[in-house]
Amino acid sequence: MTTQIQPSPQNLPPPSAPPHPRVRKHAGFTSRFLPGEREISVYLPPGYEEERSREYPLLILQDGQNLFDPETSFVRGHTWRIAESADEAIIAGEVEPLLIAGIGNAGERRMAEYTPSRDWKLGGGEAGWYGDMVTREVLPFLRERYRVRSDRDATGLGGSSLGGLVSLWLGLRFPETFGKLAVLSPSVWWNHRYIVSYLNDRAPELEQRPQIWLDVGDAEGRRTLGDAELLDARLRAHGWRAGTDLHFERVHGGAHNEASWAERVRPMLRFLFRAEEKR
Repeated sequence: MTTQIQPSPQNLPPPSAPPHPRVRKHAGFTSRFLPGEREISVYLPPGYEEERSREYPLLILQDGQNLFDPETSFVRGHTWRIAESADEAIIAGEVEPLLIAGIGNAGERRMAEYTPSRDWKLGGGEAGWYGDMVTREVLPFLRERYRVRSDRDATGLGGSSLGGLVSLWLGLRFPETFGKLAVLSPSVWWNHRYIVSYLNDRAPELEQRPQIWLDVGDAEGRRTLGDAELLDARLRAHGWRAGTDLHFERVHGGAHNEASWAERVRPMLRFLFRAEEKR
């Protein structure tokens, strides 16, 4: 399916834009599985502080530096505008209120942690340990501190590029934990399209399939576009149903950058976390 989502760079916040008032930052998070410290940022939806008895769905995203704060983003000033888009969609009644957490990447170790297999030239292959950190440390950390639901249908994982690759791999590896996946511009190319082989091996074993938002911009290059289309075809061949538990978006004019991913956030949230009354 192709929808005309047009990038709008003029809507990006300037570098001096203040952080969103309902984003909480937890600096210095450490793991027993991986070295170093990283920051976890958490967006709270409108009404979170007032509705004390309510529990919320949770979406965890990779590359937390690029999601909320224009001062920490890979391209300074250009974020995913996650909090702003979520606010707009929730207030409009399109998306159910949810928490969105961003795990900061490990800088030079990003590629290693976000890749599920070792490439003989590029290395990598530490996504297994990264997955242990996410499922055994980050999830409990968030569930202890915030009122989030623990059922798989209310727990999502996502990212872009290598972050999209690791999110899809972890979603297939832990389908009992993650019921929703946001896979934006995934790096299907990694290690001779290892993720496609993994999907082919893993899919027949799955008793529960995660709901998947998959997208790619038609300005990301022929190879990236073709790889995403291949992934969409393989998912459908293994039983994912377009419009139900799979949405593939071929974004007109979409590029491989924060500005373009920011434009895809609201449609992605509408598909994965659609408000009950809108269904």
